Amino acid sequence: MKLFRFGAIGEEKPGICIDEKMYDVSSYVQDYNESFFEKDGLSTLAQALKDGNVALTEIPAGVRIASCVARPSKIVCIGLNFADHARETGAEIPKEPIIFFKSTTALSGPNDDVIIPKNSVKTDWEVELAFVISKKAQYVEEENAMDYVAGYCLHNDLSEREFQLERGGNWSKGKGCDTFAPLGPFLVTKDEIEDVNNLKMWLNVNDKQFQVSNTDQLIFKIPTLVSYLSQFMTLLPGDVISTGTPHGVGLGFKPPIYLKEGDVMELGIDGLGTQKQKAVNYSK
Repeated sequence: MKLFRFGAIGEEKPGICIDEKMYDVSSYVQDYNESFFEKDGLSTLAQALKDGNVALTEIPAGVRIASCVARPSKIVCIGLNFADHARETGAEIPKEPIIFFKSTTALSGPNDDVIIPKNSVKTDWEVELAFVISKKAQYVEEENAMDYVAGYCLHNDLSEREFQLERGGNWSKGKGCDTFAPLGPFLVTKDEIEDVNNLKMWLNVNDKQFQVSNTDQLIFKIPTLVSYLSQFMTLLPGDVISTGTPHGVGLGFKPPIYLKEGDVMELGIDGLGTQKQKAVNYSK
């Protein structure tokens, strides 16, 4: 299944994409949130669709597409998880996954404007593969880890590099700004993706390609990440885990290239859809 959410900010509804058509399923599902995943909503929805028990209303063109999941308990990100990205930033290849968090208030729709924060001069882009947790995970063994994955989605892990790297403390202050986590358009269930470790990923700015890579380049892959994270924290249904970005971020160029008002980012991962965001300066 390809799940999505749509509607104005604060009024989002759940939907499903079938044969490239977008349908409202809010008569059957309240939202794609922690409760939905905790109650095995994916299997229940799939069976109901198969049995014809879900009223499908096609949504009109032009409706805003929202984050593919409702605000989760946490957004966990993995840093420097592509060797080429670690090299371009001058960092060592990590021996264990590097963990940081994005504020859940950073969550936004895949085509919403990206807000360059107040006083920012180093806002940067990062195309990433993310996945969503399907059930409560504690001390998970790696061989069982995929049982805890609901599906996959596209994520732009936007970053303010001065806030992240030059202002002291940890990375989170440069990662959690408003609109810095566009997610979607779809949550694509595992059965839809033949090999999650062989998906092309790319990102363009103003029609110029800056990032192109493949998920086969991930240092720590999804089963490792689920198991590793679950040793340190409980992962709850609906939590989002973002797996890292390849080379080609603005920070890595000499001189660095950062987003300015009016810049347009387009990005995608095979099978997971595309995003398009315009950068705008913060205003009250």
